[in-house]
Amino acid sequence: MIVYGIATCDTTKAAIKALQRAGREVTFRDIRAEPLSEAEIAQIVAEFGSRAVNKQSTTYRSFTPFLREAEPEAQIAAQPTVMKRPVIQDGAVWHLGWDDTVQGALGL
Repeated sequence: MIVYGIATCDTTKAAIKALQRAGREVTFRDIRAEPLSEAEIAQIVAEFGSRAVNKQSTTYRSFTPFLREAEPEAQIAAQPTVMKRPVIQDGAVWHLGWDDTVQGALGL
């Protein structure tokens, strides 16, 4: 299982701790320290569409009007921290965020 996020994100940290407590083997991928490739961004956007971008974030609000109108792939490539976090890849299954629905789908 791979958890994509940033090291300073409280939600990402909570997800990792809960998954580890449940006995899951978790690999954390800090997208700030190790940026996503174009293929990874494309896969995340293919899974979640525009929901992959956190439009409530300060990063998104600081975008220029041009970048706000850009495709989600361009937004995440320009500023990886605009990605909604965490993104969890559990084999072939992907999850976005850390709410009750995601936790239930992961058996937590």
